[in-house]
Amino acid sequence: MGTTRKVVLAGGSGFLGRSLARELEARGDEAIILTRSPSPGSAREVAWDGRTLGDWCTRLEGALAVVNLAGRSVDCRYTPENRREILSSRLDSVRVLGEAIRRCATPPGVWVQAASLAILGNSGDAVRDERSPPGEGFSVDVCRQWEAVFAEQRSPGTRQVLLRIGFALGRDGGALDKLARLARWGLGGAVGSGEQYISWLHIDDLNALFLRAIEDPCMEGVYNATGPSPVTNAEFMRTLRRVLHRPWSPPVPAWAVRVGARWMGTEAELALSGRRGIPQRLMAEGFTFRHTNLHEALADILCCPRSWVASHPSPRGMHGP
Repeated sequence: MGTTRKVVLAGGSGFLGRSLARELEARGDEAIILTRSPSPGSAREVAWDGRTLGDWCTRLEGALAVVNLAGRSVDCRYTPENRREILSSRLDSVRVLGEAIRRCATPPGVWVQAASLAILGNSGDAVRDERSPPGEGFSVDVCRQWEAVFAEQRSPGTRQVLLRIGFALGRDGGALDKLARLARWGLGGAVGSGEQYISWLHIDDLNALFLRAIEDPCMEGVYNATGPSPVTNAEFMRTLRRVLHRPWSPPVPAWAVRVGARWMGTEAELALSGRRGIPQRLMAEGFTFRHTNLHEALADILCCPRSWVASHPSPRGMHGP
């Protein structure tokens, strides 16, 4: 029998980490989750604070990989305190993982660092890839510092891959849950102008990308971790309504988004800004996406009957408001 391989998921108790852990365990690997709040009695969850060295460091010894997903959610008001925490939670976790890896006698073979496609800023309809310059604004500043600190963490024997993750679509978490609820309540119209792009990818493709980054010794450096078919917000919401069998919904003007965001304790720019990012490096290296059609991807996640999906194809020139 083969030896069970160990993958450490730092900050792995969230939406992306839970999904990746299930994928790893389904193929026979052991997923160790570093979390601030481990479940009592859990053998696979280990306490860490994302800032300081501790007993958790021993879990990195001999690991196949470490995947860092740590970082405070940006779904909040950007108060001075929240801005500091958004930035520090990202930079501190990268620095302490780098120090822990350098102390290992047998360091992990690869460090896969989750980052954000938000580094491209609010870039309109211009197509952006890994070579495109960063945008402007708070989120971009966070991403630039995040990537710079990761680039400083050099450890012999540990390959480094940074994935700029787009809008991940999956079950049981993530922003899609909120959008689906709004659509079911009749609030599924285009947001603002509706012209801002959403660079989306199915969680299955993101998991496959994590696994490839772990396994493929040729993968190194920065990759846009998003699908090849970004769409406008108007098209995304139209497709979501169709999948959920909901009627036309009026667009939500930008002023109403700002009022609603304040009431919901979040930032309007998360919905009003967008970017048309493409995974140029992945496509050039032959990565195969399972889900490139938004209608089919949403139907797969939201469990619409397959017979209905088959009888309602979603061509590129989809009709409707």
